[in-house]
Order: sequence, then C-alpha cells, then structure tokens
Amino acid sequence: MVTTLGWLYLVGGTVLFFFWAYGIVSFVLDVKNKYIPAIRAMIAARRERKKEAERESEREETERQLY
Repeated sequence: MVTTLGWLYLVGGTVLFFFWAYGIVSFVLDVKNKYIPAIRAMIAARRERKKEAERESEREETERQLY
C-alpha cells in the first residue's frame, strides 16, 4: 500500500511533468508560429533589397552607356 507521502510524491511528479511537457510544446509552437515566419520575412526582405539594388545598378549602367 502506498503511503500518503508516496501519493503526494507521485502527484507532484505528475504535475511537474505536465508543466514541463506543456512548456516544451509551447516553445515549439512559438518557434513554429512566430520566429520562423519572422526569419523568413527578414530573408525575403533582404533578397528583395538585393534585387532592387541590382536593378538600380543595371539601370545606372545603362544610363552611363547611353551618354
């Protein structure tokens, strides 16, 4: 027969495990739904700035060749 202290230990361990697992799942979902889209947006913006700079450079080069 399990004593009262044994039951308390088992219940306490179960509660702590629940919050530990909940924390891990919450962290994974935050990464998936917040940080990964933000990183993708930053990369897309950087690529767009690079393409725009390349287009501007080509336009300036074309203008120089015309004159």
